[in-house]
Amino acid sequence: MKKKWKPSASIKDLIKRSKIIANIRSFFLKKNVMEVETPTLSQSAVTDINLTSFETNYLSCKNDVKKIKLWLITSPEYHMKRLLSAGSGSIYQICHSFRNQEFGQYHNPEFTMLEWYQVSFSMEKMIEEIDSFFQKILNFDKSDKISYQKIFIKFLQIDPLSTNLSELFKCYKKFKLEHLTYLENDLNKLIEMLFTLQIQPFLGKEKPLFVYHFPLEQASLSAVNKEDNRVSERFEIFFKGIELGNGFYELTDYFEQKNRFIKDNKKRCNMNFPEQKIDEHFLNAMKNGLPPCSGVAIGLDRLIMIALNKKSIDQVMSFSFDRS
Repeated sequence: MKKKWKPSASIKDLIKRSKIIANIRSFFLKKNVMEVETPTLSQSAVTDINLTSFETNYLSCKNDVKKIKLWLITSPEYHMKRLLSAGSGSIYQICHSFRNQEFGQYHNPEFTMLEWYQVSFSMEKMIEEIDSFFQKILNFDKSDKISYQKIFIKFLQIDPLSTNLSELFKCYKKFKLEHLTYLENDLNKLIEMLFTLQIQPFLGKEKPLFVYHFPLEQASLSAVNKEDNRVSERFEIFFKGIELGNGFYELTDYFEQKNRFIKDNKKRCNMNFPEQKIDEHFLNAMKNGLPPCSGVAIGLDRLIMIALNKKSIDQVMSFSFDRS
């Protein structure tokens, strides 16, 4: 077992990591996508019920000592979209992001994220561009892609867009997961859990797989599909059963985005989670005009882990949480 003062990864692997990141920057340089930097500390948290932010305080001593509440970013998304609204054009960023309550084989409370936005790209065009990125960085042939609806039907013979609680309970019983239905009876949550437990581990065994058109209830910050309002313009990327990235054809409607934040906070209250301060700077930028664009957030540690054929992300990080 490694001594705690030593790096989590070997120096040899950290050199390989450095070269992969250099190749990533080279990819974007050739594509004329600008690299940007945005704050790590934010005056607002995120409302997403699946994310827990780290909270801290800035102490102002100008007059009386005053505490200003701040949060470490869970991703640079809101700040980068403010740059897009200001006319930056296509941009990317490699930065540290922070998520509380996340530590394990594929998680670390502090991790490296690649966030990337392409102006005037549809979801389909963005998927093709990311596929090109993976071919260069992972040295693989063309990726596969399939809709959320089709992958659900393929694995479980259930249509997630028209299923009901009775059908889902039978499926949970089939896989001996009945205990989970005692804790949860929300249709969408049950669909999400089935995807995570019974589908995701088997995705992208040979090469990356894009799963697109997630149900509208899982839209997050993505736009609604114009042809089928049951689904969103959201996609995720899987390789060897691991989620590598989450992407959207971005929602640009200020009013819809504000309503989603409000709904998130209502869900938080119902779950006895703290209500989060909505990022008004981000909303004002959207009101000013977020250009049509697609974006993706890729977990860089996971990507490098797969590129170097490692079993956990701590094997490609200088210092994981337990050595920090």
